Amino acid sequence: MTYTGDERGGAGRDGPWWWERRREAVLDVGLGAVSAAECALEGVQFAREAGLPGALGVLFGFVVGATLVLRRRWPIAVVLVGIAVTPAAMGFLLSVVALYTLASSEVPRRITATLASMSMSATFVVMYLRTREGAADEPTLVISLSVFVAVALTVPPVLFGLYIGARRRLMESLQERADSLERELSLLADRAEERAEWARTEERTRIAREMHDVVAHRVSLMVVHAAALQAVAAKDPVKAARNAALVGDMGRQALTELREMLGVLRAEAPKPAAVAVAAPAGGFEDGPSLAELEALVGQSRAAGMVVELDVRAAGAGPVDPAGAGAGYPAEVEQTAYRVVQEALTNCHKHAPGARVVVRLAHRDGEVAMQVENGPCDGKAAEPGLPSGGNGLVGMRERVLGLGGVFVSGPTDDGGFKVSAVLPCGSRA
Repeated sequence: MTYTGDERGGAGRDGPWWWERRREAVLDVGLGAVSAAECALEGVQFAREAGLPGALGVLFGFVVGATLVLRRRWPIAVVLVGIAVTPAAMGFLLSVVALYTLASSEVPRRITATLASMSMSATFVVMYLRTREGAADEPTLVISLSVFVAVALTVPPVLFGLYIGARRRLMESLQERADSLERELSLLADRAEERAEWARTEERTRIAREMHDVVAHRVSLMVVHAAALQAVAAKDPVKAARNAALVGDMGRQALTELREMLGVLRAEAPKPAAVAVAAPAGGFEDGPSLAELEALVGQSRAAGMVVELDVRAAGAGPVDPAGAGAGYPAEVEQTAYRVVQEALTNCHKHAPGARVVVRLAHRDGEVAMQVENGPCDGKAAEPGLPSGGNGLVGMRERVLGLGGVFVSGPTDDGGFKVSAVLPCGSRA
């Protein structure tokens, strides 16, 4: 049975009943009318031979021929009707068109072969019986003519139907592939848009993290120095002047780093977001390194914080921090520096007057850092620095982004500890 528009989901369907298109309905009705007229004329001869009234033969032929209208809906039934009326020598158009429709439909090939064989056999027998009476002395000619007629009325429509059916299935397969490709392209476009949006989000997060790391530490030290300046301005002018100079230096450093960052961001603006995410603003090569760790700790000491720096190498005692990290990838050194910087900033904000220990350990294939502060001594005044709650989040993102491990939390003695381990491979 052929597929109807309903079975195919009705896509592009505009025909009545089982027809997908109006032109198919018009064609089948036209073929049915021609077949009905042919069978009605042949029904007159059939009625005469059968001794039946002529009107009954015409009516019978008309009904038989009209069944061709149903060829798309029930091709097997129409072929069987054609085979059944073969002894009456009627329905040649019906048989040819029905066999073509059967072969081009989705009916299993074994059924098509069986019905085609039955139609060929019936045509051969009828043709042989009708021609034998007029050429009894030429049996070879009768058989040859019968075979020729049977093959001519059966094989061509079946072969043509098979060809049309195969071509139709090929076109449907190509259409399905085109639709599938279109869906895949649409899905790829959606995924590309999602990746672009993800890249933009990552870029915004990265810029916010860089701005936080660059500005928060400098500004925190400036606030601490300003508070100290206010406290000693009247008592110790020399110390006040020194603190004022430190505040100015911190402000100039913060402005310099901001200018560098904004300059890089402007330079990166034309690049795709996915490319810009690969490296932080300012570039890893231009960022801070572990060689600057001593200066970073010195800035906190200048602000009045008691900070101890302990740098160790694998299997060795304390080493010089300026050269201990040489040979690490730039992203590892910058991330380690930023973790220590942000941890010291948090100590300024939340643990004024507390003793702080910065530990840096160089191991085989990794570098570990830890910043631990003890409890506040209760003597130092709170600097009143605002906290956005992004410091620990930014540190964690940096460390995890390089495949490292990050742990933070309070200590048993009331302090706080930040620990991170970064893989760095073999040192050069």
